[in-house]
Amino acid sequence: MVKNVLEKITIDPKHTLLSVRGIHKSFAKNQVLKGIDLDVSAGEVLALIGGNGAGKSTLVKIIMCIYKQDVGDIYVGGKKVTISKPVDAMDLGMYLVPQEPMLFPNMSVEENVVIGINENPGELHRRLANLLKQLGWDMDLDRKALTLSIAEQQLVELLRGLLRNAKILILDEPTSALTFDEVESLFKIIEDLKKKNIGIIYITHRLAEVFTIGTSVAIMRDGIITLNGQIKDFTLEMLVQGLLPTDMKKGKSFRSKAPDYKNLKPIFSLKKYCGYGFKNISFDIYPGEILGLSGVVGAGRTELATTIFGKDVVLSGNAYLSGEDITGMSTANVMEKGINYVPEDRRQDGIFKIGDITMNTTCGCLKHLGKFFMNYKVEKKITDQCISDFRIKVTGQDQLIGSLSGGNQQKVVIARTLATHPKLIIMDEPTRGIDASARGDIYAIINHLKEQGFSFLLISSDMEEIIELSDRAVTMFQGHINHTFQKADINQNNLMSAAFGVYQVKKDGE
Repeated sequence: MVKNVLEKITIDPKHTLLSVRGIHKSFAKNQVLKGIDLDVSAGEVLALIGGNGAGKSTLVKIIMCIYKQDVGDIYVGGKKVTISKPVDAMDLGMYLVPQEPMLFPNMSVEENVVIGINENPGELHRRLANLLKQLGWDMDLDRKALTLSIAEQQLVELLRGLLRNAKILILDEPTSALTFDEVESLFKIIEDLKKKNIGIIYITHRLAEVFTIGTSVAIMRDGIITLNGQIKDFTLEMLVQGLLPTDMKKGKSFRSKAPDYKNLKPIFSLKKYCGYGFKNISFDIYPGEILGLSGVVGAGRTELATTIFGKDVVLSGNAYLSGEDITGMSTANVMEKGINYVPEDRRQDGIFKIGDITMNTTCGCLKHLGKFFMNYKVEKKITDQCISDFRIKVTGQDQLIGSLSGGNQQKVVIARTLATHPKLIIMDEPTRGIDASARGDIYAIINHLKEQGFSFLLISSDMEEIIELSDRAVTMFQGHINHTFQKADINQNNLMSAAFGVYQVKKDGE
């Protein structure tokens, strides 16, 4: 059936290549898409933008049948289609170039590109060589995929889509790992594809690219399309405003007094710090300060955090804790010096799912519980104190942490972090996936610890969280710190503009 529909599709400049109508999608109780209507015409580059968690990736995965929509219809070439697997979507002329490359590491570049195409190998090789020449990309087709950089892997994914002559090409953050010259080459190819009446959905966090390559734009926020239209009808400011939430409801404020910077020396400093995913990062964090770190996915925030914590390699620059150079130290040594980390992915990196509350609370400070034999009384006392102080809802210390709610799991992770007596706590998305009540508890815990003199690097995609908790805030864009905001200037508009790289410092009187 799929092939019959495909045969009837012709690339007509007046034809709507792709339409989605009334698309809804939920994961458990989390409603991600709330009735999406979208059209892509021949020769159109639809720039799809939105903040983290807006639902962009979920939508394109539904189009490609990686996910199945709960409600709604998909039309290709004016025909309603029912597809059950990604290969059906590709047979219909659609191809998704994912943000995270998915290559077979032990296969060559050419093998990765042509896999699944039933054509003469010699003809495929010729077509691929011509495509590379068109693009101006110098790539050895015999190289193993495992030897490729992230940027090179991204190029291979692009080649896969282009070689398959997709009628509808979906590019998810295609330039996030490309050099300037590679980006220019990609834009030339996109211009050629437009002339050939290929329809393109172009997902990006770089708003300048929207005006460079897009013909139309759609803004997603909280699972709905809030604005859409022709690029010529929008300005950068209009796009930024469209990204902001309409209801900025004020609840209980958790913000506490900022530290007196004049009489303090930094507890932690980075000087021209470089690693994989970020470059030339410099900032200070003071005792009793919460420094917010904001930015879109792919900006380099988590890479920065894991490198500070000793999990990834420092390429250059220095990190100082209490004046001591800790650059390049192992995670164990970094923890011993006084830094601990609450990871972004709680389930993957933050808990031992089949371990009990006690083990998950004290596993970070085992060396202090006895040299040869565990001091179980001290371990029990530490756990009891954490359960009480953090109001963790448990049936007992022997309860498996995997049976707790997300909010209570997060409290245990924070409790374990504090059990090591850190000077600086790095928190990466501390309230992701937890309910409003638990979120309030986490905020109260953070501010209580701040008042006791603990310092925080707070990484969050939630702008309101940064606004609510931070004493100062910095924003990352394409691996760099591009702006620093004092407390009075931390607001949705400033953070959103800076995170998308379009913030402009206002002059006096503006």
